[in-house]
Amino acid sequence: MSKAAATATDRSDPPVVPAHVAIIMDGNGRWAAARGLPRAEGHRRGVEALRRVVRAANEIGIRYLTIFSFSSENWTRPATEIVDLFGLLRRFIRNDLASLHRDGVCVRVIGERDRLDRDLCAMLDEAQELTRNNTKLNLVVAFNYGSRQEIAKAAQRLAQEVAEGTRDPATIDIDTLGRYLEAPDIPDPDLIIRTSGEQRLSNFLMWQAAYSELVFVPIHWPDFDKAALEEAIAEYARRERRFGGLAAKTGS
Repeated sequence: MSKAAATATDRSDPPVVPAHVAIIMDGNGRWAAARGLPRAEGHRRGVEALRRVVRAANEIGIRYLTIFSFSSENWTRPATEIVDLFGLLRRFIRNDLASLHRDGVCVRVIGERDRLDRDLCAMLDEAQELTRNNTKLNLVVAFNYGSRQEIAKAAQRLAQEVAEGTRDPATIDIDTLGRYLEAPDIPDPDLIIRTSGEQRLSNFLMWQAAYSELVFVPIHWPDFDKAALEEAIAEYARRERRFGGLAAKTGS
């Protein structure tokens, strides 16, 4: 083999890694039901999957990972299940915060706080404050979050400024409204993954998802791991992102 041929054989394009991946973690209950286990066990295994995926995202080089952990619509679930979910979040923070901090993960939390217990709000604040200067992976936790509510709240803030005479309505454009959403400094997700085979956003990052690539995977969340994440990223890398214009490969 010639030197040129050997060089061509050895050379491979670097993997395309999206800067921001968002995940709708779906299927804990169905995973448990398929195994004759209580839903609480499905949620517990879902936390284990979250640990795997956060670690994998850090290893892969993803800059932002947003997880949909509790939606504003989840309050309609049985009270016992809500208690279980909140308990798992508390245990996740207690047991994993130190290791997240050690691994350079910056924790951000988006969503409403008004219906949450004081101790849980304090724990969320502690997680953010402890990790605020970390610069490796940004873990954005969407908890008690709904995209419609987020957009409505931004509109209310702008309307209040107009009513007070501090803003001209003509100055309100896409960029202006975007700055009034939660965490406006975080880039829009390049890739949104939903597990369990469902194919909808379910009130998750609807404004930010305008040009996101959507990948729906059939496996339930407790079975999601680094291999599944890499497979979803590989599918993302095969897409052509147009943003309303000419085709552009994700790696370009």
